[in-house]
Amino acid sequence: MGLMKVYSGSEVLAIALQERLEEAGVETLKKDNIQSARLGGFGGTDLAVEVFIQETDFAKANPVIEEFRMSL
Repeated sequence: MGLMKVYSGSEVLAIALQERLEEAGVETLKKDNIQSARLGGFGGTDLAVEVFIQETDFAKANPVIEEFRMSL
């Protein structure tokens, strides 16, 4: 099994979703492409923060993700 992307967008919302998922017992991984680009010296203007979960945790994470999307 591998990772699956469950969110891509602003860092503030990514952190909020990440916290909700971790409260539900789902481990997350956040990939911050904005920070990576800045450190690489070529910057970026788009919203490029992504949140990943293990595919095996999707059943547990899906209700949390749907509730989060509905609250936006």
